[in-house]
Amino acid sequence: MATLKQTPLFPVYEKHGAKTIDFGGWDLPVQFSSIKEEHDAVRTKAGLFDVSHMGEVTVKGSGALAYLQKMLTNDVAKIQDGQAQYSIMCYPDGGSVDDLLVYKKADEDYLLVINASNIDKDVEWLQKHAEGDVEVVNVSDDVSQLALQGPLAQQTLQKLTDVDLNEIGFFQFKEGVDLGGVSGLVSRTGYTGEDGFEIYLNPSDAPVLWEKILEAGQEDGVLPCGLGARDTLRFEAKLALYGQELSPDISPIEAGLGFAVKVDKEEDFIGKDVLKEQKENGAPRKLVGIEMIERGIPRHGYPVFAGEEQVGEVTTGTQSPTLKKNVGLALVKKEYAQLGQELYVQIRNKNIKAVVVKAPFYRRSN
Repeated sequence: MATLKQTPLFPVYEKHGAKTIDFGGWDLPVQFSSIKEEHDAVRTKAGLFDVSHMGEVTVKGSGALAYLQKMLTNDVAKIQDGQAQYSIMCYPDGGSVDDLLVYKKADEDYLLVINASNIDKDVEWLQKHAEGDVEVVNVSDDVSQLALQGPLAQQTLQKLTDVDLNEIGFFQFKEGVDLGGVSGLVSRTGYTGEDGFEIYLNPSDAPVLWEKILEAGQEDGVLPCGLGARDTLRFEAKLALYGQELSPDISPIEAGLGFAVKVDKEEDFIGKDVLKEQKENGAPRKLVGIEMIERGIPRHGYPVFAGEEQVGEVTTGTQSPTLKKNVGLALVKKEYAQLGQELYVQIRNKNIKAVVVKAPFYRRSN
């Protein structure tokens, strides 16, 4: 059996009571206290996540912008130095290679942050299509990442730095920020539906900063959080998870991510023709929110029916810790995607009634 990979924070997990699981070949915490407690902490106070398993790739050279415009669905030319952008890499048929963040450090210097389970595949795809003066380098082993998320995230992190965090706007970042003696790139981004920061730093500094943040946030109830709460938080906010809401068989238009697909940009990008057609005329399937009317929890992969016909399947579902309701996201034929549409989720060979509802299930108020 292959040895599970560990992040630099693995040695401190036990101290904080982590229960770890195999997540895509990584030994990562699913929870420290409980998923519900950690979820609630992020919604009401703040939570700290180790996301050092995520991948990082640098793209440098005079041809970097032209190359990224070819590889990515969003318009990379729109981002300024110190800004980040959400984008997607697609196959020629419109299916998704991965979704990612692009950080523009300078005109010829970009950082891509990709999903952990896709690192090898993505790097191979990126390098295979590199042409001109472009250097694509996988730096994942040289970078750790912490995410501090929740309404008290700024208040907590501000205790560790003289940099005014108000100056880092949404989807902006600042490099070389001193955080209690540790230097990092601080980005106002996240995967929880809350305000917060993602911090990129040297792996050897990650355990030090982890403890400093928890100490700074102790009086405000900041908790260490695992992948379980990260999943319920992102699900409530309808943030896509690769392998569930996005995949080689699911296009970003089907997944409701058309805002990140700029079919009007001059440059041709991989998959543009198919995505343009879907954007203009509608994709054959649509990601919708569903709420269970009868008792049962919709889980990933469960078939969805309208009458006798299977019209889709659940991509993610759970009992929402915030709403206290059994809800899910489902990819269904577009004819069955309207609000109020009655559907049935097959749970243990029984068809359980559900209805299409508005998603995201949660939006922060400020």
